[in-house]
Amino acid sequence: MSERSFVVAVVGATGAVGEVLLTLLAERDFPIGELRPLASERSVGSTIRFAGKDVPVQLAEPSAFDGADFVFFAATGSLSKDLAPEAAKRGAIVIDKSSTWRLNDDVPLVVPEINADALEKHQGIISCPNCTTIGFVMALEPIRRAAGLRQVIVTTLQAVGGTGKPGLDELEEQKAALRSGQPAVPKVYAAQIADNVVPLCESFRDDGYSTEEVKLLHETRKILGMSSLDVSMTCVRVPVPVGHSASILIETETPLSAAAAREALSAFPGVEVMDDPANNIFPTPADVVDRDEVLVGRIRKDIGSDRLWIWQVSDNLRKGAATNAIQIAEAMISRGLR
Repeated sequence: MSERSFVVAVVGATGAVGEVLLTLLAERDFPIGELRPLASERSVGSTIRFAGKDVPVQLAEPSAFDGADFVFFAATGSLSKDLAPEAAKRGAIVIDKSSTWRLNDDVPLVVPEINADALEKHQGIISCPNCTTIGFVMALEPIRRAAGLRQVIVTTLQAVGGTGKPGLDELEEQKAALRSGQPAVPKVYAAQIADNVVPLCESFRDDGYSTEEVKLLHETRKILGMSSLDVSMTCVRVPVPVGHSASILIETETPLSAAAAREALSAFPGVEVMDDPANNIFPTPADVVDRDEVLVGRIRKDIGSDRLWIWQVSDNLRKGAATNAIQIAEAMISRGLR
């Protein structure tokens, strides 16, 4: 990819996405000359294991970005809001996973397989979309290129891993409580998540939509460059550790057969089709754990219309977060932007 090596900082290195990010930086052989794992004060002094070495965790503060080439933010939105401009001011390329900068007109919102050209206009900060949005648009883009998009209706089924370690811990604690005959007390979520389904991701707005649903709408429009695309969405939390799923109904500009849709999806980089109804083959969250591909199945024409149904699954910690962020950095290097 590059004969150069880079100074790479990871803010939130001890969190769920940060840990996956570090694993993937090593797995993908990203050209790192110096790694700086950064976190809040409570994690300073601990170490992370990277490329066979113990690397001390440093405090996430402006001076930690001096001389950095890439700074990955896998932390809270407030930390990104405070520190991302400081990193960019010091000459680093910031790749941020929080929602802080996604809808800022001056910040590219990038899924490299779809809109890598947007990187050319960066001003130091690049935003990585929501984990739900990434899998969703990866399934939509091949269809859009083949037949255009008119309307999309989607229901997402989102893993607790999308809430990070607190969500994962709550699911396990509630499962243990239920096994012992104790009540499953919700703390992270608005209702019990173990053995249950919760039709709320994040929090409700005054209009009855959740903040997650509105992210999905506006981020999809920005990534696809379709500011008026009709997207109707419901986001649901399910008791699955890792792997976001989506049931998607698509109305195209011109009719597209299921076979043609299957062909377009199969040919798209980063998408894998698992679709053989006769043999009960379709993707599930269990199939996508620790994989970077977005899996698609249940591809079929709607009964009574020319619309298409598809089912999409992706690992929300990998392609939904860490992998996409690293792919952005790789694309910048290959384009000579860093």
